[in-house]
Amino acid sequence: MALRILVCVKRVPAPGARITLTADHSAIDVKNLGFTTSPHEECAVEEAIRLVEQHGGEATVLTLGAAEAEEQLRYAISVGIVKAVHISHPSLVGESDWDPQATAAALADTIASIEAADGAFDLILFGNESADAGGFQVGVRVARKLGRPIVNGIKSIEVGDTAVVAQRESTSGFEVYNLPLPAVLGVKEGLNLPRYPTLPGRLRSKKAEISAVAAEPIAGGLLTESFDNAAELVVQTTMLGTGEDAAPAIVDLIERLGLL
Repeated sequence: MALRILVCVKRVPAPGARITLTADHSAIDVKNLGFTTSPHEECAVEEAIRLVEQHGGEATVLTLGAAEAEEQLRYAISVGIVKAVHISHPSLVGESDWDPQATAAALADTIASIEAADGAFDLILFGNESADAGGFQVGVRVARKLGRPIVNGIKSIEVGDTAVVAQRESTSGFEVYNLPLPAVLGVKEGLNLPRYPTLPGRLRSKKAEISAVAAEPIAGGLLTESFDNAAELVVQTTMLGTGEDAAPAIVDLIERLGLL
C-alpha cells in the first residue's frame, strides 16, 4: 500500500537557548538566537520517511510561519521529504505567532485544499506539542476540523491497509490504539532517531520548489499581551574542605539538615 503522509512542523528557538525579550516584552529578541524544527516534529519527519521507505508513496512537510520558516522545510527535504508547503501571511514576521485556533484553522483549510486536488493523506503527523508554546492544541483542532481520529503521545506506529496501530506509554506499560485511515497522530521525541542530511540531500533541498499558500487569520482566539522570563535560579557552591579536614564539616552539615 503506497502511503500519502503529511507532517506539520514548527520553527522554534533551539532547545536550551537563552531567551531574551525585547525591551517592551512584546516579542522574543531573535538577533542572537538559533532556530530549529521542534524536536517532537523532527521525529515525525523521520517516521514519515521511514514509513514511505517501507510502504512506498510520498511524504509532504507543511508549516505556517514567517519567511524564515522556509529553512525548516528545506531541512526536511534534505533528509528525505519530497514536497513542502509554506503557509504565510504579512502578520507572520520574525517570531510573531498566531494563536492555536487561527493556526489550526489555516492548516486545516490548506490540507483540505491539497486533498481536494490530489487525494486524501492517509496519515497526518504532528509533534506531541511544540517546544516553545507547548499548547497541545493545534493537532487536535486540525483533526477535529477534518473529522479524523487523533491520538497524542505516540511512541510506535504500524500502518496497515485500512488502519494504523499506534502505541503510547502509560504508567502501567503501553496503550494500543487501532485507528481507521485516514488518521492523525501526535508523536513524541524518542519514537525514532532522526537521520542527518547528506550532502546530496542538502543540494537537493536548495533547488526544491516550495509551494506557497496565503492564509488569513480568523478572528477570536487568544491575544498575547506580553511575555516574561521565568525567574532564574542562582546556585552557589561552597567548598567544605579537602581530604580528612572536610569530614567534620560534612558531619556538621548533615546535622544542620536534620539527617542525623
